Amino acid sequence: MSNNNVDFARMKFYCDEHRCIHCDGCSVACAEAHELPVEISRRKVVTVNEGKQGMEFSLSVACMHCTDAPCEQVCPVDCFYIRQDGIVLHDKDKCIGCSYCLYACPFGAPQFPANGAFGTKGVMDKCTMCAGGPDDTNSEHERELYGQNRIAEGKVPVCAAMCSTKALLVGDAESISNIYRERVMSFGHGVQSMPYGWDKAYGK
Repeated sequence: MSNNNVDFARMKFYCDEHRCIHCDGCSVACAEAHELPVEISRRKVVTVNEGKQGMEFSLSVACMHCTDAPCEQVCPVDCFYIRQDGIVLHDKDKCIGCSYCLYACPFGAPQFPANGAFGTKGVMDKCTMCAGGPDDTNSEHERELYGQNRIAEGKVPVCAAMCSTKALLVGDAESISNIYRERVMSFGHGVQSMPYGWDKAYGK
């Protein structure tokens, strides 16, 4: 088969709310691995229906690397680019810190480190799915700006690698779908509305 006909994997994140226990291991691992400043949080864990018995569940949220990324569509300087594998990245050397991407993103993924004069926020930072930046060399300058390039090393993103309950899945969209389908089928009764909780999170 020629290279022109290769079907590239579409890399995606998925958080299984039945398994997430809000341990924050993913967000801490991300911050440590990429040596992020305190004001930047590329990944965060949110709890929905907090305090409501039987309805509470948590989700790990970051840039979801959308197929039709709204951040890319609104950027006035075209600093965003989507790789062939579907990972949405940005070029910090082009970013002007206008925050349009933040308003467009439904996940609140774009982060801005500064709070300067006249409302300047600095250049945007977000989850790179541990794929580095635009420079293939992963130089020291690239690492300083974007963090580790684990994808180039054949490794999964550090957040998924550190997830103790394997709630955070990452990889080819079809593979992730198959894993989740198998998990649902293993419940025995189709999709359950109740989250697992601590007692079952460490099971299958």
